[in-house]
Amino acid sequence: MCTLAAKFFSKREQVVALLSCVDTSILSVLPAPIVSMSDRAPEQASTSKDQVSHGRTSQERKSPGPSPEGLLPAQHWTQLEEVRDEDADDTDSALGDNASSTASLTSSILEYRTILGRSFHSERGNAQYWGSIDAEQNEAMDINHHVQTLLLDGKLHLAPLDNVERVVDIGTGTGLWAIDFADEHPNATIIGTDVSPIQPSWVPPNVQFQIDDCTQEWTFAENSMDYVHMRWLVGSIQDWTALLKQAYRCLKPGGYIESHETSANILSDDGSVHDQTAMGQWGKIFIEGGRKLGRPFTVVEDAIQEKAMEAAGFVDIRATSLKCPIGAWPKDERLREVGKYMYLALTEDIEGSVVFMANLLGWKKEEVFVYAAHLRRELASNKFHPYYRQSILVARKPESSSR
Repeated sequence: MCTLAAKFFSKREQVVALLSCVDTSILSVLPAPIVSMSDRAPEQASTSKDQVSHGRTSQERKSPGPSPEGLLPAQHWTQLEEVRDEDADDTDSALGDNASSTASLTSSILEYRTILGRSFHSERGNAQYWGSIDAEQNEAMDINHHVQTLLLDGKLHLAPLDNVERVVDIGTGTGLWAIDFADEHPNATIIGTDVSPIQPSWVPPNVQFQIDDCTQEWTFAENSMDYVHMRWLVGSIQDWTALLKQAYRCLKPGGYIESHETSANILSDDGSVHDQTAMGQWGKIFIEGGRKLGRPFTVVEDAIQEKAMEAAGFVDIRATSLKCPIGAWPKDERLREVGKYMYLALTEDIEGSVVFMANLLGWKKEEVFVYAAHLRRELASNKFHPYYRQSILVARKPESSSR
């Protein structure tokens, strides 16, 4: 019933319906927490206090990214004995199909590529987005938007915005952030850009979506934007400084930029996630694939956002670091909810997330499926206490600029 109803709803209503379906069909059966975050690491007890650090030490800013050493071959997963975890739950996701319209787009934009049976954006431009763009991955992105909102206590941004008129969301994906921001700021015009036409057509009147490649020269006029928002571009950008310089040029003096990025590495503070686990290998797959593409997945580890903002000329740079749990293991109620939804976002379409990079590394389709099965089993188990790191950078264009 949830799937049928979603076809007649607006994009935002679809996600509300989708999450309400998830509440009754999945969240209640996730493994109960068996360990407190505070038992493992005091800084994990609260995102709003202990998990958030403003600014970084010079050592943290300059710390090198993780090495791809220790990446296991694809055959490892097909040869690994399947062990049934009595603590795991194999309940499938009950998420329904996502309806979206791509009217008024040229045929070249709709010429998707197919890699190991999954659809990816066309060869248009220089962008190399690694996530698939079919229904399963789009639903995962929608759930992830909910996760990001929960992490920020319901807020859509951290920048101190006031009376914004023109806003651009770079890499808008399914467009949910742009739609929600437009609802909160009805007097502002919000433009969402992406390389793929996966956004809905039924949107607030102050929202418009454009198919564009952010790695090429932006088409927006100089000094025309009040706020530039970008989220989860990791692995898609070759030159972050060039990207941030484009944002700097388009922003009005005094305008803000906000960049949300994630680490590819799945970690734990108790050693439950290690290099021989599927979770421990997740980041290595992406980091090695990104190295081959020339598009780093160590944006958080190498403080690339901050360095690029400084090089572009931004001032008042403020960094916020977050830990996002995966699964229902945290004792803290809010973080437990975050973890449940992040579990859903990841397990909804592991294959669509990893297949691009796995194919780049020479994996076969069946090897991807077997690896995904091992990862799902680990994620559903109470034996692991995984999380990943995120970094949010907010900065301002000076009121007077010579650049």
